[in-house]
Amino acid sequence: MESYRTEQDSIGTKQVPQKAYYGVQSLRAYENFKITGTKVHPEFIKSIVEIKKAAAITNKEAGVLKANIADALAIACDEILEGRFVDNFIVDAIQGGAGTSLNMNANEVIANRAIEILGGEKGDYKIVHPNDHVNCGQSTNDAYPSAGKIAVVRLLDKAIAELERMQEVLALKASEFENVIKMGRTEMQDAVPISLGQTFMAYASAVKRDIARFNTAKLEMSKLNMGGTAIGTGINADSYYIKNIVENVSKVTGLKLTQAEDLIDATQNLDSFVFVSGVIKSCAATLSKIANDLRLMSSGPRTGFGEINLPAKQNGSSIMPGKINPVIPEVINQIAFNIMGNDTTITMAAEGGQLELNAFEPVIFYCLFQSLDTIANGIRVFVKDCIEGITVNKGRCETEVTESLGIVTALCPYIGYTKASSLAKKALKEGKNIKDVILEEKIMPENELENVLNPLNMINN
Repeated sequence: MESYRTEQDSIGTKQVPQKAYYGVQSLRAYENFKITGTKVHPEFIKSIVEIKKAAAITNKEAGVLKANIADALAIACDEILEGRFVDNFIVDAIQGGAGTSLNMNANEVIANRAIEILGGEKGDYKIVHPNDHVNCGQSTNDAYPSAGKIAVVRLLDKAIAELERMQEVLALKASEFENVIKMGRTEMQDAVPISLGQTFMAYASAVKRDIARFNTAKLEMSKLNMGGTAIGTGINADSYYIKNIVENVSKVTGLKLTQAEDLIDATQNLDSFVFVSGVIKSCAATLSKIANDLRLMSSGPRTGFGEINLPAKQNGSSIMPGKINPVIPEVINQIAFNIMGNDTTITMAAEGGQLELNAFEPVIFYCLFQSLDTIANGIRVFVKDCIEGITVNKGRCETEVTESLGIVTALCPYIGYTKASSLAKKALKEGKNIKDVILEEKIMPENELENVLNPLNMINN
């Protein structure tokens, strides 16, 4: 039979399982916020524990915490970072209270493990107290957003690695396809020729731009409001702690972090998250556009564009035999749709804050982490299961160029726009090749026409 211990908070008393490292406030939060059915992101747990370790070290240096308590807290944090006691982080990802639930969950787990390290029994907060010791010099209002930012930085790094791989593969495809000429299209109508290599290099350039934006987003997330405590004024924190906490967080995390210039501003305004979400959304829009293009260029196999072939990943229909769908680009589209919805949520949550604190950071981080996880996973799948295996139907591409009316554009400098337009209309009406119409009307010698209508001359700058 399971045994329990009695714990008390400002609400009253509650029975907590004796084996649990979490305490009364974590348990209340667990019961209050059964919302998403998912726990806090592992990177978030890691980063808030790192902040608690850095705080213990800094408070020890400041002489605010006794060495034995600070050391026990640091050891407890290290054990959690090694993967122990993570199942004791029980609170839901979306929670009321501006993140107090997760902050106290961390405080209680660390406190109870430190109590054991010092020879006591879980729940004996006279030895180590979740608020007085683990939370010393902090508030949820600086520890929670700072931990969230650290988690975002690491998730951005993972996404950047996938984007760099995507850029590399797209550039390789551009080289592979550099001699394949296809018909360019604007507004879904024939335009002028372009090489498939140029198309893929344009995709690589767009991804390169996204990588630069993600790196800028990392810098934005690297500014912490640690030391600001409740509303940015630093109440209850030692002056040494305020000046040194971020440096110690940097040492513990191994990241280049700085303290926000204005701690009050950094505590109440969440525009930085809107900015980062916008960067992710921009990338999602780029990826979705590339996915759309690949679906169009591979459409068919006989009644569509049929210019390229995507790797066949699964049967495309439960009723139509032999049908293969572009399932990987389709999932990229859906990831993009979801990220755009998350961006709207993040924007509204940031706007919805009042006065000295925004209470809606939990849903911001929930959406931001989801966007970063799905975009990184999506890019990896997109590259591995789609882009790397793309092949080209060169003959189909060449036929499209030869039969297109769009190549008449190259004649404009020689015969003028009006005459070129009339020739295009005649070719379309009579169902003829534009080259044959020009030769019939003896507008240009054949050898000169061959040079003007050579697709290679049309695609080179």
